[in-house]
Amino acid sequence: MNWADFSAAEPDLAGTVEARFDAFTHHVLATLRKDGSPRTSGLEARFLLGELWFGMMPGSLKALDLRRDPRFTLQANPGDGTGMGGGDVRISGRAVEVDDPATKGAYAKEVEPPQPFHLFRTELTEVVRTYVEDDTYLVVEVWQPGEPVRALKRT
Repeated sequence: MNWADFSAAEPDLAGTVEARFDAFTHHVLATLRKDGSPRTSGLEARFLLGELWFGMMPGSLKALDLRRDPRFTLQANPGDGTGMGGGDVRISGRAVEVDDPATKGAYAKEVEPPQPFHLFRTELTEVVRTYVEDDTYLVVEVWQPGEPVRALKRT
């Protein structure tokens, strides 16, 4: 499921998540190294043309990780202090490298990345938002394809 499909299925959560990512430029991408251990890297993610995109420098370790094992988690930048307006959000899924010149050209026209670059579109497997409600409850909203959003509350 791509970003457009998720947005159509869960517009409220999608809007909140996208706003959290749009609040800051740099976020944290988790990938898997050759030996299976985690790697975290800074990343600028883009919501364009109904997709969540990752653009990367050629030969970057995170790009090589995703070529080998496409699983990822992207954590939104929490920002300054402890406020985290909109909550803490993360997106997990699979990143699929795009080599099609027309698609890369459309992305480059919008983003103007340094050339050359790797481009990955994402297939979502989970979206999670965590926030505090009424200064009392920790609320965790979890979405997975084919399921409605589940909300778990903890005191």
